[in-house]
Amino acid sequence: MQRDLMSLIDKFLPNYQFSERHQAAMRCGPGELLDIIQNFQPPKGGFSETAMFLRQLPAKLMHWLAPSRVPRPSPFTLANFVPLARDGDREIVAGLIGKFWRPDFGLCVVNGPSEFLACNPPKTAKLAIGFVAEQFGEDTLLTTETRVYCPDRYSLTMFFPYWLIIRPVSGLLRRRALATIRRIAESQAVSEKEGAA
Repeated sequence: MQRDLMSLIDKFLPNYQFSERHQAAMRCGPGELLDIIQNFQPPKGGFSETAMFLRQLPAKLMHWLAPSRVPRPSPFTLANFVPLARDGDREIVAGLIGKFWRPDFGLCVVNGPSEFLACNPPKTAKLAIGFVAEQFGEDTLLTTETRVYCPDRYSLTMFFPYWLIIRPVSGLLRRRALATIRRIAESQAVSEKEGAA
């Protein structure tokens, strides 16, 4: 019986209004790729770091202008994503809940998959990102999908213009992340071959 392509992301965020998907073929085993993703950190000083600095700049300026009224923003990193599930060597998914259009992202504290499923505050969006690794011959096709669900008119109205602005940058970040993951995977494969020689 054939399984759905994004079964875990369907479990955690079956309904959504916004989505984005990217794919890349890599010469690496599916399980190794998912291990790389779980430990992935964007390169220092790269495009992703610059993009996140610019995205968080408004919150930093607001704090600088009114430190007594606006708290210092916490840095936004991959650590903010809540690990939700992993399906062996096939799929992993993580999530966020927040008011992403706000300068400080308006993130909700979520401790694990059950809280992610149960947490449905009004005027707040829900995001899930999944990675599926499928073997095709000697290559693995890695697919990443991001979904966002807005539960009411307010969150939809606030998120829509933000999505129009952020989507091109988000897409570029995903493509660059896939390219970096491919380089890491190929580098590890070369090191393993040299170690076995």
